[in-house]
Amino acid sequence: MQNNELIKKLISTLGEEKVFINEPMKSHTSFKIGGPADLLILPDSSKQIEDVMRCLVSDNVPYMVMGNGTNLLVSDKGIRGVVIKIYDNMDRYSIDGEYMELEAGMLISKASKIALQNSLSGLEFAEGIPGTIGGAVTMNAGAYIGEMSTVVDETEYLDANGRIVTVKGEEHGFSYRTSIIQKTKGIVLKTRLKLNFGDYKKIKDLMDDFNFKRRDKQPLEWPSAGSVFKRPQGYFVGKLIDDCGLRGFSIGGAKISDKHSGFIINTGDATCKDVLDLIRYIQKNVSEKFNVELEPELRIVGDFNI
Repeated sequence: MQNNELIKKLISTLGEEKVFINEPMKSHTSFKIGGPADLLILPDSSKQIEDVMRCLVSDNVPYMVMGNGTNLLVSDKGIRGVVIKIYDNMDRYSIDGEYMELEAGMLISKASKIALQNSLSGLEFAEGIPGTIGGAVTMNAGAYIGEMSTVVDETEYLDANGRIVTVKGEEHGFSYRTSIIQKTKGIVLKTRLKLNFGDYKKIKDLMDDFNFKRRDKQPLEWPSAGSVFKRPQGYFVGKLIDDCGLRGFSIGGAKISDKHSGFIINTGDATCKDVLDLIRYIQKNVSEKFNVELEPELRIVGDFNI
């Protein structure tokens, strides 16, 4: 796509330094995989996102939203249309008693540290999770003893038509790794968390414990997109893969981690095709051996037209 009129509109709205043409997505994902996006933009306010969305919707331009790319597998051919990256260009916050209001681009691990500094409990589980608040709310991210549904009080987001929507409490429609925002392809602008005052040392000790477990059990030294599959009810993904004898198995540059079989790592030159072939191989083996269908947790996006 080389839509000069669209590029002019985006530059007028955002500034030339925030609009990137044919931007390699491997530079924006933790997997270090992915071809070029036609356009990648970096808005730094809710108003800019609203203005951009009005432009994209009115011109019927395809788009996708990302945070810091820790849960993405991007096609080797890249992404057609516009990628809206909401990251540390939108990470302002405020605290009012037990409430934290956070912009969508803040890292959830940073938010957990800010909560700790204010002796606020409830976000300990987020220590070490690499995603942004926007992505975490959208997919109801969680680990160990908690998930976003337990702390999110209110969220403001843009719906697929560019309209601002505010949801509170149960209106988020949270369930395992999803929400009404994800189901309706909304864009989180900001969220308010309800936490609880607690003991600083107890909060810190719990965060340190989670951080140690994560570093001890996960292949953080390799490029990956975190847990590849959602956990099927009654099973552990890593054990299913281990029991198929697949720990350490690789296709091209994509390898099932020796440290944790629930992770696929990029050993240096993996392509999206390598990862997809490995995902399908795992799914086939687990299905045949245990009659369990594994569903990807990572987002697979981009141009897959032959």
